[in-house]
Amino acid sequence: MLNFIKSDIEIIKERDPAARGLLEIWLCYPGFQAIFIHRITHKLWRLKLPLIPRVISQINRALTGIEIHPGAKIGKKVFIDHGMGVVIGETAEIGNNCLLYQGVTLGGTGKSHGKRHPTLKENVVVGAGAKVLGSITVGANTRIGAGSVVVRSVAGNSTVVGVPGRVVHQSGVKINPLAHSALPDAEANVIRNLMDRIDQLENQISKLQNIVRSIAKDEVIDVSKLGDAQNLRDKEIIEFLGDDES
Repeated sequence: MLNFIKSDIEIIKERDPAARGLLEIWLCYPGFQAIFIHRITHKLWRLKLPLIPRVISQINRALTGIEIHPGAKIGKKVFIDHGMGVVIGETAEIGNNCLLYQGVTLGGTGKSHGKRHPTLKENVVVGAGAKVLGSITVGANTRIGAGSVVVRSVAGNSTVVGVPGRVVHQSGVKINPLAHSALPDAEANVIRNLMDRIDQLENQISKLQNIVRSIAKDEVIDVSKLGDAQNLRDKEIIEFLGDDES
């Protein structure tokens, strides 16, 4: 228990430049307070004590604004930054070194009594307001962008954005968990790509109009100036919209 508490304090010092001392972390960090109380309720939950862990977890919610079911499993060095509105369900599992921002939901789907909440592997970052729903697995070193809704399992070393969440980047490169400005803008990339397509089509139409005029005047047509047709099944567009055929 002491090792877990020590690791929880260490990760706050490491990732939050505003953390200036041990006393400040104990008194002013609801994310740390919520996890500290949860570690107690989780032990009581494993002892199968009736009602008491749930009551304490509700007090925890009232004090911190963070709702963690006593049955949830939380690893070492988990940091809930600010944390207001965070909800973590009963069968959720959070690996070591994960970072959750305010408004995150690790929620369940359906009414089954088995595993119905997500599992986050190590070093996962979940942005503000993101929802991760169902019995899915989010691989290690994955970043989920703010406001995303993830309903399918995600491989490790990925970046997920959008509603529903889509993998827009995947690599083995180590990333800074606080570098939210580095998240790619999938919608902007697709719009830019479509604008390029429109420009190409307008050029093609202009060339075809010139060809029609040349035919009308019985002039020789230079076929080499027609250009190549563009394939609308562009990689970025398919990744954003989803390829139902695969």
